Amino acid sequence: MRRMKLDALVAIGGEDTLGVANKLASMSVPIVGVPKTIDNDLNGTDYTFGFDTAVNIVTEAIDRIHTTAESHNRVMVIEVMGRHSGWIALHAGLAGGADMILIPEQKYTIQEIVSTIRKRHERGKDFSIVVVAEGAQLVSGGLDEFGHVKLGGIGQLVAHAVEEGTSYETRVTVLGHLQRGGTPTAFDRVLGTRFGIAAIDLVHAGDFGKMVSLQGNEIVAIPLAEAVNQLKLVDQELYDLATVFFG
Repeated sequence: MRRMKLDALVAIGGEDTLGVANKLASMSVPIVGVPKTIDNDLNGTDYTFGFDTAVNIVTEAIDRIHTTAESHNRVMVIEVMGRHSGWIALHAGLAGGADMILIPEQKYTIQEIVSTIRKRHERGKDFSIVVVAEGAQLVSGGLDEFGHVKLGGIGQLVAHAVEEGTSYETRVTVLGHLQRGGTPTAFDRVLGTRFGIAAIDLVHAGDFGKMVSLQGNEIVAIPLAEAVNQLKLVDQELYDLATVFFG
């Protein structure tokens, strides 16, 4: 930065990017953070930009898969992103009318999943939609560059268990990186713009070591250390609301 004569650095990203930014801040590097992750798991902000777009993409996918599930009398398992938190699965599952949502914050047994699907079919519903976050059950595949366990495959495991336990025809769709691209929603465009302006204001004021965040409808600055000291997980109250619609 000295060699390039940079006045300040704006770090845009999730827990890993802003974790590095926080370390740089502790070394007196003039840096501010902007929360950008589809997982919405950064502490201190109600929403990160990217999350709303991902939720809309997943919700549309659920709507499309719903048609096939109903017309073919199948159980459809949809695997979505979410290593440690189930924000995408929960919001998209609620919006898309999922019949069961599996997230990393909760514990499940195969028997519970099978029982929920079977009860639904016994009530005359010949199809079911199960949305599962990739981290709902860890599947070891080595470590990524940040030392996290590589995930993936939980959707296939759930689908196999459901078909074996119920004898209902079951299919799995892994949305994968489809969730990470495409046209951003209007909400994310506006939020990204507000975050960008707020970050510029912090740099102009020399208020470094902070991350811009959304709290209610206000953009506020919080210490980078606070943003990355813990993950923001799904509230139990919100998940309990979703379970009303299970089965």
